[in-house]
Amino acid sequence: MLNDYLKFLKGVSVSKTGKAGVVLTTSSFVTFLILEFARMIGVFTNTYLGLITYLLFPTLFLIGLILIPIAWQQRKKESGKSGRELLDLQFSKEETAGSFLGSKVFLSIATLSILNILFLVLASSQMLGFMDEAEFCGTACHSTMNPEWTTYQQSPHAHVKCVECHVGEGVDALIASKLNGMYQMISITFNLYERPIPTPVHQLRPARETCEKCHWPNKFYGSKLKTIVHYDMDEASTPRYTTLNLKIDETRGQKTGIHWHIAPENEVRYASVDDKRLEMIWVEARQKDGSVVRYMNRKILNQEKESAENERTMDCVDCHNRATHIYEDPSAAIDARMQKGQMDRSLPYIKREGLTAITQSFTNKEAGMDGVRKYIEGFYRRNYPKIAETKMDKIDQAAETFQSIYHRNIHPSMNIQWGSYPNFLGHGQNSGCFRCHNENMVNEKGKAISYECTTCHSILAQDETEPFKYLMPANKKDPTYDMHRYLQDEFLHSFKN
Repeated sequence: MLNDYLKFLKGVSVSKTGKAGVVLTTSSFVTFLILEFARMIGVFTNTYLGLITYLLFPTLFLIGLILIPIAWQQRKKESGKSGRELLDLQFSKEETAGSFLGSKVFLSIATLSILNILFLVLASSQMLGFMDEAEFCGTACHSTMNPEWTTYQQSPHAHVKCVECHVGEGVDALIASKLNGMYQMISITFNLYERPIPTPVHQLRPARETCEKCHWPNKFYGSKLKTIVHYDMDEASTPRYTTLNLKIDETRGQKTGIHWHIAPENEVRYASVDDKRLEMIWVEARQKDGSVVRYMNRKILNQEKESAENERTMDCVDCHNRATHIYEDPSAAIDARMQKGQMDRSLPYIKREGLTAITQSFTNKEAGMDGVRKYIEGFYRRNYPKIAETKMDKIDQAAETFQSIYHRNIHPSMNIQWGSYPNFLGHGQNSGCFRCHNENMVNEKGKAISYECTTCHSILAQDETEPFKYLMPANKKDPTYDMHRYLQDEFLHSFKN
């Protein structure tokens, strides 16, 4: 059988072009099978090898198939012979005997054609499946996507495939995503992409098709108690507590609370100054009676006519804009690790010095990682030599933790520094909620959108030494007595209701 196959290949190789086609087709087919088998048994797991297996070899296989009929067509023109006459020259009489459709040559061509089609279908399906894996998205274009891959792996959605949010449903969406992927490959090849990658990403599927498959908008969430720990810059890195009772969905006859904004009956629309969505020109909200009230930014009224292309209906990602690829605030990142015990707070000024270490400017990632460690170790050797001798293991642990923070958030090759990707959830280091909830957003009667702190959360402590200070009896001698009583009464009232 092998001899018959080799004789057939020799027969269809009517020229150098045909031979090249046969070699390409055969070698790419055999290599594909070997690599795919190796992948299945776990010998190879590298993404780049998968890229070669599913993209390069099927492409070479197809090119080889195309070269063979091209060679025959060229040979026909050069020799002036018909296709039947060429078959008689290339194959024995036994193989071409009878009508062409009944000959052995035709059966061989038909059989191989079917096998070729099956191979291409299998390779295509494997390629699509491979390209749907998060590892492909994150590592195939390492230099460009490495920051997104790094943050994705440490996100709440680390087990959700990239395509679940970035690719729509149906054939049209699949084709569009692959065409967009081709453009991205061209951009990377010819260095046409921006650094950092601009946001927001307009190709994302609507939140109602992605987020709301798991996070139901009509589900009752109630309130959520959250305690945030911040550490001072003093020698002891003293902890300070902010405790909030977040009013996510308060249902008392009607829907209120933070998620009020994305309820279909409360459609909220806005127009931003530019594509960054950092400053609003106007905001409008549908009322109970179906009417719409618009709030204009009195600081930039003259830009209303220019807002059409930046108009948008508010959904999940307008607040949860970094739901997966989360870049941290440097101080908050240190606070989170300190709270988890990843560094020894008994080290003097560990919060202050760690913040200084990770916010230095370095030319590249390697220099940054090395610089962070050297800064921490050098500080304690210079200023606390005895501690450096007795607690070097704790200093090393702290240095490694600061390095991990730097590694996750700073990517000089993509011009990603602290603050490159602001997080709109809340109102910490950026405007967040206050993009709309501020004194400048007023309706035609001059009334501003509410920006009262207790609209979205009750405050049980704010940078205090106790996590629930405002639930304790207020001290009349305390300068914050009035605020203490107000916040206490507000929480107890909202809790009773």
